[in-house]
Amino acid sequence: MDLTYTPAQKAFRAEVRAWLKDNVPREKLTTYDVREGFDQHRQWEAKLASAGFSSVTWPKELGGRGCDLNEWLIFEEEYWAADAPQRVNQNGILLLGPTLMEFGTEEQKARFLPRMARCEDMWAQGWSEPNAGSDMAAISSRAIRTGDKYVLNGQKIWSTRAVFADWLFGLFRSDPGSSRHHGLSYILVPLSTPGITVRPIRDIAGKEHFAEIFFDDVEVPVENLLGAEGKGWNVAMATAGFERGLLLRSPARYQHSVRKLVELYQRNQSVADRDGSIRDAIMRAWMGAEAYTQSSYHTVGRMHKGSQIGAEASTNKLVWSELDILINETAMRILGSRAELLDDHEANEWLEGFLFSQAGPIYAGSNEIQRNIIAQRMLGLPKS
Repeated sequence: MDLTYTPAQKAFRAEVRAWLKDNVPREKLTTYDVREGFDQHRQWEAKLASAGFSSVTWPKELGGRGCDLNEWLIFEEEYWAADAPQRVNQNGILLLGPTLMEFGTEEQKARFLPRMARCEDMWAQGWSEPNAGSDMAAISSRAIRTGDKYVLNGQKIWSTRAVFADWLFGLFRSDPGSSRHHGLSYILVPLSTPGITVRPIRDIAGKEHFAEIFFDDVEVPVENLLGAEGKGWNVAMATAGFERGLLLRSPARYQHSVRKLVELYQRNQSVADRDGSIRDAIMRAWMGAEAYTQSSYHTVGRMHKGSQIGAEASTNKLVWSELDILINETAMRILGSRAELLDDHEANEWLEGFLFSQAGPIYAGSNEIQRNIIAQRMLGLPKS
């Protein structure tokens, strides 16, 4: 694996760094879990899109820069180093976008992707249901075709960003007599459609990251079907691969967090060194972030030679979810047992990060399920 950058890649890095220096807001944006902050982040996404930086790997005609994955890794490194705002439309740009590229018709790509890049349409994910969490094949919400429409009934839960979203991409059972992975369809649903109720869910940090969504005789045009009818499982697995693989959690995110962790330790070293295991945890976090980065570059190199990410996406998911917990847990140990009582912006950020990291082993497919996938599909072990 050659980790030297080409002159073109160096020029791209310099361009990104200069643009971010001139355009990243001087003041932190309000959290996007309230309307004011959501609108601020939406405006930031539009500014990114105006420079082709909303999704650099997309074709230029669809709102991107036409970059390869190495350039995407470079962009992410510069973006996080600039402490730029968090991305609010990840569900659309990082998950649905690549899925549309693979399964969408030319009409669907032209209809949805440019608006998605400019954040004119915000997307929520509609997988989980009250009786179908990690077992996504147990989905029971229905989409019964009637002429040129689907009629949706059922409920989705833990839909990220759904409180302020415009659209939802979800999996529905279009064949009432089917079971498990069969007879499911992947449908794009405008959340303004009559019969839809969105109810916010307050998370452990007190924010409305999630929502539950109810469908009561909701009519959606058949043209909003992505992929073939009844074959939605294959489409959803592609989306899940993007979620667990490289795109949702870039290695630069964790390198950035580790740098902040080291700075926190240096400012509180006299207290932190009372527990020698904290230094060890910081070193393990730093090595983990570097290992994830090197692994990502290695994976991208293989993909450029024609390989595809398959079951190994599950190993990525294990790494970044457990690394996130290690980093944030170590920060809380440095801050001490009274950290949650401190009226301090940095302490509050670490506390919120720690609380959110606890969900990492659950969302994008629980880590227990990912270990089963690794055992069976990568190691060839029998089912228990």
